[in-house]
Amino acid sequence: MRIEELKPALDGLYRSFNYPDSAIDPIQIVRRFERNDDREIVGFVAGALAFGRVMSVLQSIERVVAVMGPEPAAYVRRFDPRRDAKPFASIVHRWTRGPDLVALVWQLKQMLDRSGSVEGFFLEGYDPSAEDIENAIESFSTRALALDLRSAYGRVPRFSNRAPGVPYFFAQPSKGSGCKRLNLFLRWMVRRDALDLGVWRRVSPSKLIVPLDTHVIRVGRCLRLTTYTSPGWKMARDITASLRRLDPDDPVKYDFSLCHLGMRHRNVSSLKAEVRRLKADAAALQT
Repeated sequence: MRIEELKPALDGLYRSFNYPDSAIDPIQIVRRFERNDDREIVGFVAGALAFGRVMSVLQSIERVVAVMGPEPAAYVRRFDPRRDAKPFASIVHRWTRGPDLVALVWQLKQMLDRSGSVEGFFLEGYDPSAEDIENAIESFSTRALALDLRSAYGRVPRFSNRAPGVPYFFAQPSKGSGCKRLNLFLRWMVRRDALDLGVWRRVSPSKLIVPLDTHVIRVGRCLRLTTYTSPGWKMARDITASLRRLDPDDPVKYDFSLCHLGMRHRNVSSLKAEVRRLKADAAALQT
C-alpha cells in the first residue's frame, strides 16, 4: 500500500488524539500557563527534560517549574546563576543534575537578553526558503553553546558522553542526532491545534521535522514511512518526508498520534495487528 493510501486512516487517528487531555504528556504542564512568554520558557524546559519514563519526566518538569514560580519568563529574565542556583541542587533527572539545570536557565536568560525571546534567538538562524529547519536547529544549538557557561558552572566545563551537561539540551543534526527534544519543543511552539500551542508565528509548520522517539521509530517502520534502520537525523527527515506527502503544509501533525499509538502497543505483534487494522480501514475508506 502506498503511503498516500494511508491518509484517511492516519487523518482519523490524528482526529482521535486532537484534544487537550487525549494522553498524559508534558505539554499539559506547558498549557497551564496563559502567557506566551511563560509557555515558551516552560516549553523549552519540558522539552529538554523529555527523556525517560513519562511519570519521571513530568515529576522533574514540575520540580523545575516550582522553582521558577508562577511567572517563569520573568524569573528567567532576572536569573542570576550564583544567587539563584541553590533551589536546583536537589533536582536530578537521570544524568541531568542541578548545575546542568542552572546552566540551562542561564542559557535561556542570555537568549532573552540578546534577542528578546527564545523565538527571536532561533530566528537568527532561520531561513524561510530552506527545505526544513535542519540548518536553523544547527545554528540555534551552535550559538546557544557559544554563550557563557562559566557563570553557571563556576568554571569552564568539560563535557563527556558520561556527563553530557548542558550540551545534551542542544543537539545538532550535523552530529547525526535526531534532535528529538528540540523538534518536540518546536512542534509545541509552531503548530496550533487542540494540542499544540502555536506560540511562535514566524516559523512555518511545513518546515518542522518529526520528533524521533522509540515509539515513532517503531510505528514508522511498521507503516514503512522510512527505509532507514538506524535512528538519527536522516531517519527523522525520512519519516517527515513520508508524512509531508500526506500533508505538505503540516506534516508533523501526525506525530502525537503516531507516538501514542506506539506507546499503547509496546508489543511488536500487537502493534503490527493495529497497523494492519489501520491499513484495512484505509483501504475500506478508499472504496
